[in-house]
Amino acid sequence: MVYVFLADGFEETEALAPVDILRRCGVDVKTVGVGGDSITGSHQITVVPDIADSQVTTDGLEAVVLPGGMPGTLNLEKSPIVKACVEYCVDNDLPVCAICAAPSILGHMGVLKGKKATCFPGFEQELTGAVVCQDKLAVTDGKIVTGKGAGAAIEFGLAVAALLAGEEKSRKVREALQCR
Repeated sequence: MVYVFLADGFEETEALAPVDILRRCGVDVKTVGVGGDSITGSHQITVVPDIADSQVTTDGLEAVVLPGGMPGTLNLEKSPIVKACVEYCVDNDLPVCAICAAPSILGHMGVLKGKKATCFPGFEQELTGAVVCQDKLAVTDGKIVTGKGAGAAIEFGLAVAALLAGEEKSRKVREALQCR
């Protein structure tokens, strides 16, 4: 199970494009509402998540995806459930993926030490210990995938898909979406 955490103020494209891509690849994905049964994004699009954060369990957890957006990133970082799932993934060598401002959460948690990463411009100083690669839309380093911003959401989703479902499935979805 892959959890994509949604908190009020999340960046809609950064959350939903990766969910779509992962589901096209056959990955079992659940959107998780942090603090509510309906979550409103930074552009006033309201989403009804698959499950509430109170239903989250690490049983069968395979990866975590954190979309950015403001104040969505700040709301994710305040969540003990989000942090516990990130820690569980790190402790069990499972993928942790974050885009836009959300890699700052990983930086604050010490997850990015010695890892290559990218983020939304202006958040570089929050990627504590990372080797920042701002020339790339998405960066994979081991089990960590980071993305630059909303315009990188498809590239980020394809990078996450390559890690979770394999390069071949990711390539087929890339072709179906008409991405270069």
